[in-house]
Amino acid sequence: MLHRRTIITAATALFAAWLSVGCANAPLGAGAVTLLDGDKGLENFDRIGDANWRAEGGLIVADKGKGGFLVTKSRYTDFVIYAEFWAETDTNSGIFLRASDPSSVTADNAYEVNIWDIRPDPKYATAAIVNHAAVPIPVVYKAGGRWNSFEIEARGPNVTVRFNGVLTAAMQNGKFRSGPFALQFGAGVDGALGGPIKWRKVQVKTL
Repeated sequence: MLHRRTIITAATALFAAWLSVGCANAPLGAGAVTLLDGDKGLENFDRIGDANWRAEGGLIVADKGKGGFLVTKSRYTDFVIYAEFWAETDTNSGIFLRASDPSSVTADNAYEVNIWDIRPDPKYATAAIVNHAAVPIPVVYKAGGRWNSFEIEARGPNVTVRFNGVLTAAMQNGKFRSGPFALQFGAGVDGALGGPIKWRKVQVKTL
């Protein structure tokens, strides 16, 4: 016969597992729109650049090309983004917010939430907002070789980034007020081909 404490512990663990699965499926709650889920969702984005975006193994993947973006077809002003992604240590990727020129997305015309563990200037490496909110050096937030999540909130001039549940960057900047957001596949160090980026889920909720 199982001891009562063992039964309670097992039940608690089962509930925790169920809760974590539920949060992964609908982390933003009511009102969230799923733009990408598994191998579905490319129809919600415009492709910019030469990255080889494709559905593969239940994911949206890019691993070749000089660089490119999946740019949302809709514009957003105040919002929360939840994204699940897998990267290598040398992957150069990110999420660009409120892009003012959707045909040519850069960190100069959007807010870039970075995914790049080995960025040459490490203060804007993974989980930073490039040119606006740095992360600690030596680099402590690393994405390479595992599944990760971003929860990014933009409300007026205030933008915050949570990487795997930890607040990593916050800023107040009113330069870019509205626009689509974009998922990046970028070149590696010195223009070399970097590692792949794999997106498993992307949701957005307007505020």
